[in-house]
Amino acid sequence: RYREALGLFECELPIGWRFDVEASTLLRMQFCWWRGEAHKLGVQLMPSVLPAESDDRQWFEALSRIGPCISIFGSARKNPGHPYYELTVEIARQLAKQGFGVISGGGPGIMEAANKGAQLGGGKSVGLNIDLPHEQHANPYIDRDKNLHFDYFFVRKVMFVKYAQGFIMMPGGFGTMDEFFEVITLVQTFKVNRIPMVLVGTAFWSGLVDWIKNTLLEKENNISPADLDLFVILDKPEDVVSYIIDFYSKHNLEPNF
Repeated sequence: RYREALGLFECELPIGWRFDVEASTLLRMQFCWWRGEAHKLGVQLMPSVLPAESDDRQWFEALSRIGPCISIFGSARKNPGHPYYELTVEIARQLAKQGFGVISGGGPGIMEAANKGAQLGGGKSVGLNIDLPHEQHANPYIDRDKNLHFDYFFVRKVMFVKYAQGFIMMPGGFGTMDEFFEVITLVQTFKVNRIPMVLVGTAFWSGLVDWIKNTLLEKENNISPADLDLFVILDKPEDVVSYIIDFYSKHNLEPNF
């Protein structure tokens, strides 16, 4: 049910959710309540922020109440000053200004840029870190109470998906490709709700998308034409943010599973 009053639209969502929208611009989002389902699966907060009396379940339940967030994926090898790094900072900053928190892999490169942008925009900045033999260390732009450490990729992926209301794929390597195909498979098979998925950077992603269209769809008939509508390719920060805002002017915000 929608109600218009002085230009403000109030939307009734499933239990525990509420947000207000003015025109098609997201003004503020807040959770009245969002029940977490945390389990100990090789995950813990960094020791520097984990009080002795707390346990993993308590912290995961805290994460489950952070409000609507966007997961941003991308390369760990892009440093400050690189166009993709700076582009990510601006996208995350604009998302934070619109009321979204940002979830990243917690490491350097694009992940750092995402957390940096979230803090610059005054939004919540979440890092889901993992032990790797190289490249991975926690970046300094993660909120102290939202810096999580994982031992296993599969648990980390659950958290990326469960607590995100959108996915932004910046240019990256095998890890980014893995995350892209993981998420699109979950959406395609209706294991999660339809949510906005944006590939940022036409020059980077066009080759892969051409292969998906020409080989997977047209030559091999391994996917359906409608599957190509599950994502978009965009280049400008304002277009990325506008796409997500427009999506949620037409769809309810709700947990993915």
